Amino acid sequence: MGVARSTIGKLLYGVLFVVALPAVLVSWAAATQNRVSLPVLPYAWAGPLIAGIGVALLVSAWIALMAFGHGLPMNPYPPSHYVMRGIYRYLAHPIYVGFILVCIGVAMHFSSSSGLWLVTPMVALGTAAGVLGYERHDLRARFGDAVRNPLIALPPDEVSSPTKWDRVSIFLLVFLPWSVAYELVYHLGVPPDAIVAHLSFERSWPVLEWTEAIYGSVYLFVISAPLLVRARRALRRFAVTGLIATAVVTLIYLTVPVIAPPRAFEPQGFLGRMLLVERSMSHTVAAFPAFHVIWSLIAADAWATRSRTLGAFGWVWAALIAVSCITTGMHAILDLVAAIVVFVALRNIRSIWHATRNGAELIANSWHEWRWHGVRVLNYALYAALAATVGFWISTTLGGRQVFWQLVFIHLCGLLGAGMWAQKLEGSIKLSRPFGYYGGAIGGGVGCLIAGAFGGNILLLMTLIAVEGPWLQAIGRLRCLVQGCCHGHEAPEGIGIRYWQPRSRVCVLGDLEGVPLHPTPLYSILANVVIGVLLLRLWVLAAPLGIIAGGYLMLSGAARFVEESYRGEPQTPKVAGLPIYQWMATLSFASGVALTMLPGGGVHGMRFGFDTRVAIAGVIYGLIVGCAMGVDFPGSTRRFARLASP
Repeated sequence: MGVARSTIGKLLYGVLFVVALPAVLVSWAAATQNRVSLPVLPYAWAGPLIAGIGVALLVSAWIALMAFGHGLPMNPYPPSHYVMRGIYRYLAHPIYVGFILVCIGVAMHFSSSSGLWLVTPMVALGTAAGVLGYERHDLRARFGDAVRNPLIALPPDEVSSPTKWDRVSIFLLVFLPWSVAYELVYHLGVPPDAIVAHLSFERSWPVLEWTEAIYGSVYLFVISAPLLVRARRALRRFAVTGLIATAVVTLIYLTVPVIAPPRAFEPQGFLGRMLLVERSMSHTVAAFPAFHVIWSLIAADAWATRSRTLGAFGWVWAALIAVSCITTGMHAILDLVAAIVVFVALRNIRSIWHATRNGAELIANSWHEWRWHGVRVLNYALYAALAATVGFWISTTLGGRQVFWQLVFIHLCGLLGAGMWAQKLEGSIKLSRPFGYYGGAIGGGVGCLIAGAFGGNILLLMTLIAVEGPWLQAIGRLRCLVQGCCHGHEAPEGIGIRYWQPRSRVCVLGDLEGVPLHPTPLYSILANVVIGVLLLRLWVLAAPLGIIAGGYLMLSGAARFVEESYRGEPQTPKVAGLPIYQWMATLSFASGVALTMLPGGGVHGMRFGFDTRVAIAGVIYGLIVGCAMGVDFPGSTRRFARLASP
């Protein structure tokens, strides 16, 4: 009976991912094709080739898992042996990489803008969340020290000499993602609200075409850097800095509409003609900040690890490349200044992280309370009130007067839902009045449906709540730090924060006083700021409402899935081996997919006008939330009386 049940389970799982999932993705791309009005890549001929490479990776991975792992590529039925042979000797996750390549190839072949710009990125995000939030931890738990990096991986933090595969990995894992990101931003074209970076006095500067020799040398300079470094530690630093730079600068390109049209000139010689050729392959976008400068400075930093002489030569070379960005007319001064600021931040990323982490630790241990006649006011009520007020202001300001009262009702539904949800899951004698994010989301969603029954635009209301959501969460997580909820499990010294405040849930419920824990509320804050910026940008560009609302649910769901894998709250229930919040995050992602397929246009522009009614209502709502989440009765044993131990 057990064998038959296992066979049926494997068959259903295979059908789900081999048949049902591709069908859903194709249907998703078709349903949203008219809502993603973005250009397709002019390389349709390459689609079958890319898809073919993806299929080859998929098949070779399946064969390796069955031959060497004695199992199937299925998480519920994993191989019994850790596989480091076949394709797994080179790649850690060839199935996921192959599947993403298939999605890219199919989208390019059929010229599907939705497939390229919506479906494929979300598939990549979902697989990344699955790896970071489940599979990596599961492999470590099952195989321990047997888990090793494949040949294509970031170099370890060691002083030994880099291997040839360490250097090859830089080209595949660092330079290739940067090239793809740059190419995609280039093909997005000039945004409709673009701002020219050139200052008035620099627009008349001449173009010195001979400096193209310096400007074009950046490719040789940067590519040579991973070949020159002598230690794996230095190579890893180069790789990590490059990857973070790619992520940060790409986000800036997508959200900050600053462009730098090249200054006009008439070519007089070979270098002038080469400059025109290079201009034809670049664009006025993807210029602020100047990646030429950032990569040059990163390369110079790597050169300096080889020797003092090479370091001095590298810094001079990087400086000349930076100057050539201006003399060739390819960039504006603001592009260079922004690039230098980004590089300085990247070079000091560890110091910035430690300062941020230390700040989070101070907030986490800043508990203070005031008592008066049996009533207790907790200091984190301020964070709850501020989060609610700012969130309310964002949605009501963007929505305008016509949806004011509807949003008031929806926010009250969200607060009620947050309390009811957490009471059901986590309520106890010690924790009689908890609040939960997913309960608030469900309550807000119900409020939108009720408002829609009385004439409201449900999709618009959901989108307004979605745009508000990341900022509400980001500020609200400060309350989590002080209260000790949503805390992480044990972490290395350089990453974790310590709680020593005896009133914190970490000490009362988790018994983890003084233990370094993952600062999961801080992780959430950082993720929500990124999500919030992206959603505001989509709103400004008048993206379809379903894309914005669905995008929020997908992005926040993926972020929460990963965050939850680092959380260590003992009272969080588990279902089928996963914390219930990971299931909720998965449901959030799926709901986001459904929302993107709903018809409906966008709303143009931002509304910044001051509205007295909105301002006052926001403060009142903030006070209500602050009292609900930060004022209690420590001497009472009645239900809902206490927020924390007396």
